[in-house]
Amino acid sequence: MRPLLSRFQDQILGVFRIVAGYAFMLHGAQKIFGALGADGPVNYLSLRGLAGIIELFGGTMISVGLFTSYAAFIASGQMAVAYFVAHVAPNGGLLAPLTNRGEPAVLYCFIFLFLAATGGGAFSFDRLISDRKKT
Repeated sequence: MRPLLSRFQDQILGVFRIVAGYAFMLHGAQKIFGALGADGPVNYLSLRGLAGIIELFGGTMISVGLFTSYAAFIASGQMAVAYFVAHVAPNGGLLAPLTNRGEPAVLYCFIFLFLAATGGGAFSFDRLISDRKKT
């Protein structure tokens, strides 16, 4: 049986990428600019500063679909590190995302791993560049 929305798969992937990248970018804006309810910007030379830079620029690249696979792979790795450093280690090695409050990091990690494997889909600069090379 064909999935209900299979004929819109590419477009849904494109919208999924845009929304995920935008949400990730907002986390970076929060860290780098002290925006969106943050106490203030973080030290750019700290681990959180590096995370903010990856989130801001990686999220933007993912959202617009530019070098999507590369940006998403880096973002996925950052989220894996964030999960273990900020959620598992301080909780005595507890690997339960609901208990250690790491569920967003785990979800972002696998969302971006999926996008690294599938690419940008519809509405992406990657697609636009690829289509131009073919003509």
